[in-house]
Amino acid sequence: MITIEKLQISLQEKSLVDINFTIGSSLALIGQSGSGKSLTLKAFLGMLPKSMKCTLKYESDFKFIAGESIGFVPQNPFTALSPLTKIKKQFFVDTLRVKELFDEVGLSYDLLERFPPELSGGQLQRVVIAMALEKHPKLLLLDEPTTALDPQTKDLILKLLRELQKKENFLMLFVTHDILSAKEICEEICVIKNGVLIESGKMEDVLASPKEEYTKILIEANFANRNFRQ
Repeated sequence: MITIEKLQISLQEKSLVDINFTIGSSLALIGQSGSGKSLTLKAFLGMLPKSMKCTLKYESDFKFIAGESIGFVPQNPFTALSPLTKIKKQFFVDTLRVKELFDEVGLSYDLLERFPPELSGGQLQRVVIAMALEKHPKLLLLDEPTTALDPQTKDLILKLLRELQKKENFLMLFVTHDILSAKEICEEICVIKNGVLIESGKMEDVLASPKEEYTKILIEANFANRNFRQ
């Protein structure tokens, strides 16, 4: 479990993010573009611009900020890898570990000898997930990991992430505007607007009975019907 007691990000005295939350197993951080989701991820990864001031206080049994205990799956697998480097050369662990990871994500070893442009979007996303898990992270950060995928491939990647979490026993923070995808793999949800959390709770509770109008709008934008509330 990780408890973020305080995350404050500001630029020239203007507050951009001021939130706190707990990741018990799998948490979705939901919000529209510009809500503060990406800044939160960058704070965890130590990638905020130097012009921004960041205060971060947390309780955890491991040091996860910008360390080896954290894994990161970026939004677009097509731009996450060097197109001119073979897949096998983009890992930082030995070949045996890479093959173990390929077994876990369901990829053939022969893909290690190929270049990223030779792989499909689903294959590339599996490679990126394998890279994120190469040092056995305790927290996996997911930044819109299914945005660039077709619906069938997206479902396969979400299923894979569920299976990997059970096997590897890592925590997940899924940052997205796609509530439908988050519902598939996250137990809890936090809704962020203008850098502030406005609603949080168990995923099924928030989806069934959202309290805030902003949350209702996000849900209606994601679901064409209300069968999920039954």
